[in-house]
Amino acid sequence: MPVVQADRLRKIAEVLFEKAGASAEEAATVSRHCVSANLTGHDSHGIIQVPTYIDRVDRGHIIPGAPFEIVQESPTTTVINGNWGFGYVVNERAMNMTIEKAKTANVAAATVYHQSHVGRAASYPLMAAKEGMIAMMTADSGRSPKAVAPFGGRMARLGTNPISIAMPSNLEGPFFIDMATSAAAAGKVKLAQARGMSIPDDWVVDKDGNATTDPAALSDGGAIQPLGGAQGFKGYGLAAMVEIFSGLLTGLGFGVEPTGKHNDGVFMAVFNVAAFRPLDQFKQEVTEFAEYLKATPTAAGFEEVLYPGEIEHQRELKRSVDGIDVEDATWNKLAALAQKYGVSEIMD
Repeated sequence: MPVVQADRLRKIAEVLFEKAGASAEEAATVSRHCVSANLTGHDSHGIIQVPTYIDRVDRGHIIPGAPFEIVQESPTTTVINGNWGFGYVVNERAMNMTIEKAKTANVAAATVYHQSHVGRAASYPLMAAKEGMIAMMTADSGRSPKAVAPFGGRMARLGTNPISIAMPSNLEGPFFIDMATSAAAAGKVKLAQARGMSIPDDWVVDKDGNATTDPAALSDGGAIQPLGGAQGFKGYGLAAMVEIFSGLLTGLGFGVEPTGKHNDGVFMAVFNVAAFRPLDQFKQEVTEFAEYLKATPTAAGFEEVLYPGEIEHQRELKRSVDGIDVEDATWNKLAALAQKYGVSEIMD
């Protein structure tokens, strides 16, 4: 398993995306988001996705240079059709627009539809937190094939339906959550399969509804369980609400359509902290709150209490120095693409 520095991974991805038909700007944006996911420890949303995205470009499921279409707009809201563009590109632009509206109107929201995979959900609320805003985002896979069973069920009816919320603070690393409403993200199951690893027995049920540690069971008719184990009705309830925000409110609907296109629907909202509290005071209180949480005596088996988002910050610091592990299966796929495009030297 090669260990590769982040800058080199970004360059490899950029070259491959450009060869696949993306503009230099699109290639840079998608590559930056992918490698950022690796840096923070979310390898399931990182460089492993590059061959999948290029395959979707080849099949017409992602359209490089797709128009960014504002379907409906008010001073505080925007409805955006991404026209099957790269989700990273469409969603980043949508969040920037929503941040700018919140600077003027104090609260702003947007829905986005007909875009490809948006990757790590936290990437977008964190943009707002850097601007002194609170932001939340929910996402689902539109009417793409589903992976998650409702609580008590054994057939997939929902996406992994993540939700992310970020807060501005004076902490060294950002204060945020980024969580699937399922026991695990589908990408983490696929990552385990790519690495030849087993999965916890409460992540997936096989096609017969039995718990399994085999990640391949998911693609063989199985389903991921909702977040919460025996209390999975809580994760199921959250997933259903995310589906309504990101599927129904966007107009994508629910269920599965026959095209097979991955179609992320997104709802995002941004709140200008200064409309409620002086920003400096709020940021300092969030910082003190995090320190208060960290001062909790540790339970058995724990060495440290972390504030939400701190583990990603620690991983990013470490991987920025040590490099990123890339499983052989992914590295070989990247090498095959480089050979196909006549740029094998980028892998040396």
